[in-house]
Amino acid sequence: MRRWCDQRVPERVRDQVRIECEEGARHLTIVECRAPWRAESGSEWTRLPVARLGYTRTTGAWTLYYRDRNLRFRRYDLVPPTTNVRELLDEIDRDPTAIFWG
Repeated sequence: MRRWCDQRVPERVRDQVRIECEEGARHLTIVECRAPWRAESGSEWTRLPVARLGYTRTTGAWTLYYRDRNLRFRRYDLVPPTTNVRELLDEIDRDPTAIFWG
């Protein structure tokens, strides 16, 4: 997962933007991080959740979620749950509905 995040952003711009993965007990959240762009904003990077991969222990499957305009995660129903996380990452890369990257 970390390798996938690193590959999303060219090294030459990582001082301005990066993609990270936050780990929860049964989920992974993909987060877009941006450097401060105004002095009055302070020195903290902004963090915007892009997608979440939820894990179901009983089935061993991962489910993809998108973040809605109210900052809640909703199930992305264009791909079924899968035991292969790569399939979900490929869907985020393709982003056919522009729901993840705009």
